[in-house]
Amino acid sequence: MRIIDRYIVRQTLMPFCIGLVVFTFVFIIRTLMDYVEPLVAKGVSSWVLVRVILLLIPQALALSIPMSLLLGLLVGFGKLSAHREFVALQACGISIRRLLLPVGFVSVVGWAATSYVMLVGVPESNQAFRELTFGVIADRAEGEVKPRVFFDDFPNLVLYVRDVPLSGGGWNGVFLADFRTQPRSVYVARHGGVIVDRQKQTVQLVLEDVFRHTPEQNEAELSRIERLVLRVDPTMLFPKGGPTKTEHEMSIAELRNKIAEHQAKGISTHNQRIAIYQKFSIPVACLVFGVIGLALGATNRRDGALGSFGLGIAVVFAYYVPLFLFPQMTKGGYLPPWLAVWLPNMLLGLFALVLFVWRDRVADQPIGLPAWLRRWRSSEKRPSIGTASPLRLLDHYIASSYLRVLVLTFLASIAVFYISTFIDLSDKMFKGTAPWYALFEYLFYFTPQIAYYTLPLAVLIATLVTVGVLTASSELIVMKACGVSLYRATLPMLLCAAVVGGLLFALDATVLGAANRRAETLRNEMRGLGTLTALNQPWMIGDDGAVYHVQGFDRLRHEFNDVNIWRVDPTMTHLLEQTFAQRAVYIGGEQGYSPATWRLELGWTRQFDARGHSNGYRTFPEEPRQLEEAAYFAQEPPDARFMSFGELQRDTTRLAASGLDVLEQQVALARKVAFPFVTIIMTLIAIPFAVTIGRSGTMAGIGVGVALALLYWGAISISVAFGAGGALAPTLSAWAPNLLFGAGAAYLLLTVRT
Repeated sequence: MRIIDRYIVRQTLMPFCIGLVVFTFVFIIRTLMDYVEPLVAKGVSSWVLVRVILLLIPQALALSIPMSLLLGLLVGFGKLSAHREFVALQACGISIRRLLLPVGFVSVVGWAATSYVMLVGVPESNQAFRELTFGVIADRAEGEVKPRVFFDDFPNLVLYVRDVPLSGGGWNGVFLADFRTQPRSVYVARHGGVIVDRQKQTVQLVLEDVFRHTPEQNEAELSRIERLVLRVDPTMLFPKGGPTKTEHEMSIAELRNKIAEHQAKGISTHNQRIAIYQKFSIPVACLVFGVIGLALGATNRRDGALGSFGLGIAVVFAYYVPLFLFPQMTKGGYLPPWLAVWLPNMLLGLFALVLFVWRDRVADQPIGLPAWLRRWRSSEKRPSIGTASPLRLLDHYIASSYLRVLVLTFLASIAVFYISTFIDLSDKMFKGTAPWYALFEYLFYFTPQIAYYTLPLAVLIATLVTVGVLTASSELIVMKACGVSLYRATLPMLLCAAVVGGLLFALDATVLGAANRRAETLRNEMRGLGTLTALNQPWMIGDDGAVYHVQGFDRLRHEFNDVNIWRVDPTMTHLLEQTFAQRAVYIGGEQGYSPATWRLELGWTRQFDARGHSNGYRTFPEEPRQLEEAAYFAQEPPDARFMSFGELQRDTTRLAASGLDVLEQQVALARKVAFPFVTIIMTLIAIPFAVTIGRSGTMAGIGVGVALALLYWGAISISVAFGAGGALAPTLSAWAPNLLFGAGAAYLLLTVRT
């Protein structure tokens, strides 16, 4: 390769790497939130966490490598065009066709890397990831049970413990309801634990100092057991044949065997055939993107790298939406599998060929806005800023440059999230399980949450790019020479960051919780999981420690069906009383009763003495009973995603007063206050970084921004997990990342030349 070829490859390498990190992170962020934070809270080793993250990366690389290749070419050639280097190449007789050599080299490398990921990396890493997570769950089964929270992951068993020592060694104060036999048995034990044998694939619950009660209407089976071992169905931890593979986790040979299997049974093989074709069609996108990146990027435009970034997002939409749209049409019988998978490459490849031929003939003509739109922009009156205006000309210049980058970065991030969401949910539309308007409604309600997470990243990148450009163009030096310090010059950015931080807090305090709830409801409906409803957990704990199990609840009439109430001795050595009623009606303050009065109908009550023996049994047609107010049973457990700060604070206080474990809610409460300050912290730490790397250009700023964002996100995840696990105080766990990065920002600001 000649010098010019190596130079072009180097120009595309930096934006390619940055795009690869950004796109990969966006695609795996949801899975990271689902797995990494809970694993940290369970105390798994750092090596296991690293392996989990590394095994998640290949499934995202299959999509992010072609996208990053296109971005790298567009930004690299955009930079050449902005610096007039492409004009110099044309003057030296180097045509677009000549540039196909370095572009082709980069595209072929991208094709080979994507092919390896699709054929080898994804099947192996996905299966290894599932086996690793299953192994962690099996090893930490005892730690899955949280104090004062009902645990029902063991099949047909419901477990409640009062205390889980941080040092391990089991649980103290155990209530266990066994639904595997009828009538159900209830166990109360002073101590308990779980034993998992991975070699024999067995799971056992071990209870010590046990009181066993199997109720009947007229009699009861009571027994005292010193040590009881209950076998648990191990399929939750050890599925038969190991973790089940999906099509994306199968090799081509396994997919072909599955096709033969389905054909013998008369089952559709569309999914398997599509998976095989995609292993070859997605890597070919690198070749198509290479031609498009050259044709669109090599122009005389002067809008540079950021303008090319916008073009790249548009082309990505044009490819990846049909890539996952057309295969769903196959399931409706509209397209054969091979055509559905290869059609996006055909259409975009035709567009790339036509565009390249046209650009080869008129390479000196820039690709820009239509003539009428350019005339409208040129005729648009620009506001004049007088000397008496509080907003000085320099502040206006810096703020406008900053806001342009901020808006572009924010919109690009939103677009990538939309693509990943569409890929995840579009199959439900084509299968007919959900209408199309549900997907667009979900995107509408999910947008506030996306904005909540992407605005801090946009603020960080906007600060780095703006200060970096000012430094690279020597404008910052001129400002200093005129007596404007670095602190004063960057004041507009800090004010904008503070406004964005206030917007984040206002978003969280107003629409975010309701929008997340509606988005989650729509997502569950599209996935066929039902909707969020009150009393979705039939097991509850009263303020006095009584255990309630309710079969059905009429919210309008405030009525329960088939109510069981167990009152347990505070030492958890025996039951005090069990009450059953076919119906319970809330009467509140009627007839002079207290607000927590219910009328139990057609039931019975059995009491027990200190030795666990039956101490009386009686039936009743109906009688008033002091339980809890109706609103207590109708409330859902607090979920920070669906609640504002005030709502979460009230519910956390109420649950803490009833003795429930609210550590996670306290961490989430403190996090709601701490997170909006990230915009100011990121701005303060970005300013000295940008001054240092300013000469390296825009893409260096974006690269540092992405690295800082990833570090901050990792710090949040680890800190919150430690807080949820009890290793850190809730307030400290929420503010620790801000304190850590704030201290770093203060040091850099005090050492940089102002």
